[in-house]
Amino acid sequence: MNRLLVLGVLAALAACSPKQQTAQEPAPQAKEPAPVAAPAEQPVDVPAGAYTMDPMHTSVLFRVDHLGFSNYTARFKKSTAQLQFDPNNLAASTVTVAVDAKSLETDFPDPAKLDFNAELTGEKWLDAAKYPEITFRSISVEPTGARTMRINGELTLRGVTRPMVLEARFNGGYRGHPMDPNARIGFSATGVLKRSEFGISYGIPAPGTTMGVSDAVNVIVETEFSGPPVARSAEPAPTGAGGQTK
Repeated sequence: MNRLLVLGVLAALAACSPKQQTAQEPAPQAKEPAPVAAPAEQPVDVPAGAYTMDPMHTSVLFRVDHLGFSNYTARFKKSTAQLQFDPNNLAASTVTVAVDAKSLETDFPDPAKLDFNAELTGEKWLDAAKYPEITFRSISVEPTGARTMRINGELTLRGVTRPMVLEARFNGGYRGHPMDPNARIGFSATGVLKRSEFGISYGIPAPGTTMGVSDAVNVIVETEFSGPPVARSAEPAPTGAGGQTK
């Protein structure tokens, strides 16, 4: 009986063990999920025309590599921009931007210890007292997608003008809103410049090292523009008694 019991247990274990794959029975292959089509860009109904930057909804940032340890970030608090925009003809769009160099803002403006704002706007860096304005002017716009574009332009910094390219995206807009009588549109843009080309070479690391502040400066812009007022239908003139117009 004991022998029969042992044989029964072994048979049960064999029946419950995972089935081994053989050369004649290849392992089933996992099916790759079907690709999901990206949603199509929806057309945006905004009028073509002149738009002015909304300073309350604009951020102009820059980032530099510091010692290879961080991407140090600061911003400019004051800027203006004028845009001629046609959503149906991006290539015909133009933009001009003016940034107040003295409005540079860091996270350490502490005059009692070190006013970092004053240091970066000083002679070694922006020299904002001598060159108070940074400007960008578009030369051409190349559509790269339904809502993306490459803006080729000229950047003037510290009195030096050099070519600069911004990669931009039109984020959308509206013709008007019950609380906003004007059309509104928004953009995101990024670009890179070499500060040494504009006479700012202080602190650039020696070749092969990261001991300093990078020559490359990354520029990040998030902005909205206010445009032409929404056309509204004329209201009927008030009438007097008997339906006569007053």
